[in-house]
Amino acid sequence: MPKYDPPLRDIQFVIHELLNAEKAFSELPAYQDVDKDTMNQIIEEAGRFASEVAFPLNQIGDKEGCTRHEDGSVTTPTGFKTAYDQYVAGGWPALSCDPEYGGQGLPQLLNTVLYETLNSANQAWTMYPGLSHGAYECLHAHGTPEQKSIYLEKLVSGKWTGTMCLTEPQCGTDLGILKTKAEPLSDGTYSINGTKIFISSGDHDLAENIVHLVLARLPDAPKGTKGISLFAVPKYAINTDGSIGGNNKVTCGSLEHKMGIHGNATCVMNFDGAIGTLVGEPHKGLNAMFVMMNAARLGVGMQSLGLTEVAYQNSVVYAKERLQMRSLSGAKAPDKVADPIIVHPDVRRMLLTQRAYAEGARAFAYWTALMIDTELNHPDESVRKDTADMVTLLTPIIKAFLTDNAFTATNEGMQVFGGHGYITEWGMEQYVRDARINMIYEGTNTIQSLDLLGRKVLGDMGAKLRKFGKLVENFIDEEGVRKEMQEFVDPLADIASKVEKLTKEVGMKAMMNHEEVGAAAVPYLRIVGHLVYAYLFARMAKIALVNKTSGDPFYEAKLATARFYFAKLLPETAYLIRNARAGSKSLMAMPADLF
Repeated sequence: MPKYDPPLRDIQFVIHELLNAEKAFSELPAYQDVDKDTMNQIIEEAGRFASEVAFPLNQIGDKEGCTRHEDGSVTTPTGFKTAYDQYVAGGWPALSCDPEYGGQGLPQLLNTVLYETLNSANQAWTMYPGLSHGAYECLHAHGTPEQKSIYLEKLVSGKWTGTMCLTEPQCGTDLGILKTKAEPLSDGTYSINGTKIFISSGDHDLAENIVHLVLARLPDAPKGTKGISLFAVPKYAINTDGSIGGNNKVTCGSLEHKMGIHGNATCVMNFDGAIGTLVGEPHKGLNAMFVMMNAARLGVGMQSLGLTEVAYQNSVVYAKERLQMRSLSGAKAPDKVADPIIVHPDVRRMLLTQRAYAEGARAFAYWTALMIDTELNHPDESVRKDTADMVTLLTPIIKAFLTDNAFTATNEGMQVFGGHGYITEWGMEQYVRDARINMIYEGTNTIQSLDLLGRKVLGDMGAKLRKFGKLVENFIDEEGVRKEMQEFVDPLADIASKVEKLTKEVGMKAMMNHEEVGAAAVPYLRIVGHLVYAYLFARMAKIALVNKTSGDPFYEAKLATARFYFAKLLPETAYLIRNARAGSKSLMAMPADLF
């Protein structure tokens, strides 16, 4: 019974009106031919594929799950392979890949749009091509010429897929204690032995081969993270002519039984003397893997944007149709037995929370994707450096803030449906279950918060944060003199000032006691996330104000959503600031044996 319509109007608003992507691309030699019409055509076709092909399989995948057979092979739910074949035939895996390897060479921004729509349609299915794109990016950046010739064209075409194999039974985030071993062989390859768990898309029937990127230790590896190397390990051996050979001693030992994303094969993977090749330098595997890990963190943000959007769409439809009670100010549908629940203030609060989190996430994610395009392609080195710093700063916020908000948004959607939200046929409870994993994998949100505050902010004495702060300051200076913008600029200026003060305060405390970083990190990330949203909503409100007399109701809705955000969501920062300032004392005072 759920529905999904790609939000084309808002996608185009962000790309063309907020970001002015066509002008931005005109400054990037690789993308100077990417015009508005080209972008719109790709956006529309991506939305069509998502809504017509991937979306109808979402509840099927949730109900059926994946199946592991006695030989260790895995089959995906009904229709998944057919949809993947259509995806490959449409050239979608190649969208933003290097033309040298068969890619279309289009911007990351358009790939981000594609993945938003696919994640709204079917997060579990989308993880198969999503992880493959991350594997492509890792090998494109760090693979040897031979590895690139073997793997990249197959990954770009979609004939092969990829995974990232990090986690082991005894270690998740703390990769310094992983045990998987890599023994060098006389021909320059390595024998990989070990067990990895929670491997998304670890085995399936969608593609001819699966390229596992595996973290392991060489015999002479130093302890800790400085002793980790990265290896490309195919499911099936690859012959000298590039054809597929026999089994490479890579097997799925079992499938995890999970709360959500049932349509994706989350595997325990056994490597029993599997043959692999070294990616990058010995003992520097994390440097190479971070290309894929950062791509995955941005990808998880897109998963959460997708779920927020589809949950909102279904909540609105239900709220307009469901009749319950009368409006507190008098009947709004006197010809009916009761009013539709959309008349009730708290239902509107839930709907507007979902909408604001979807629109804020879309603006944030697309803006970051455009900065990635700039970082990788701008002819001016200083511009590349500045945008790289911004992407580095914003990546943990995208992962944690968007996933926290998506869990809130899907829960609000379930609440709008009332008892029907708890029933499978309506689809809302699946969105809640699927959204919950996004706060955990690819580095828990606490890890992202520690990364933001400890490494990205305090690690460089706030230099990256000040670059973002300068953007905010310039906007405030330009727009603060306009009376009609004061309702947006004033709270933006207020939260920007408070972030600056809080950062200095936490930094001073951390110099005396490192636990202060751990105590403040989670609320701090949400505060900075709200600062980013406030900046983007103020920019969107400016555009809406300029166009409010156009007669297009889109701008009226955009303005109303921005006003709701500033009135009802941004004030969360008052509590969060007090929380962060409370420090570590009350957290660390109780002896462990008293818990």
